[in-house]
Amino acid sequence: MVSTTAVRATRTRALVINALFIGLTYVATVFINIKLPIMGNGGLIHLGNVPLFIAAFVFGRKTGAVAGAFGMGLYDLLSPWTIWAPFTFVIVGAMGYVAGLISEKVPGNKVLVNTLAVVTALVIKIVGYYFAEVILYHNWIQPFGSIPGNFLQVVIAGIIVVPLVARIKQRVI
Repeated sequence: MVSTTAVRATRTRALVINALFIGLTYVATVFINIKLPIMGNGGLIHLGNVPLFIAAFVFGRKTGAVAGAFGMGLYDLLSPWTIWAPFTFVIVGAMGYVAGLISEKVPGNKVLVNTLAVVTALVIKIVGYYFAEVILYHNWIQPFGSIPGNFLQVVIAGIIVVPLVARIKQRVI
């Protein structure tokens, strides 16, 4: 039987890790970004996906989903892109969950598995935001302009995280 203290410690650890990655994702989105006024509807290239992928690959799908949904959703909520917050919550939460799920469940070389997870998250981001823009702008063509920025966000994050995550995981867990 597991003691009440051990359960509390586990819950506290999970709460602290989730809060940490929400904060890291938010901060990386706010402070490490480039605004793109010329592509599509404007947009942003940021490094918020870096802590999102670290959370998903090191701590699992739930932490990845929470970091993405709340970290980037909070950014949208507190920025000029407030209308995007519900879409971001769902899209980026799904990215974190699916990336973490693939990393946890798919056997094999972790570099290849995590690369597959990043590519899957990339597809979720591009398709998700494409349809979000269709809904918001009532236009099927205009959203294509945002694809390059979304592509760069995820690819840059993958290039940073995939080679480092095994080392991070060894030190943390």
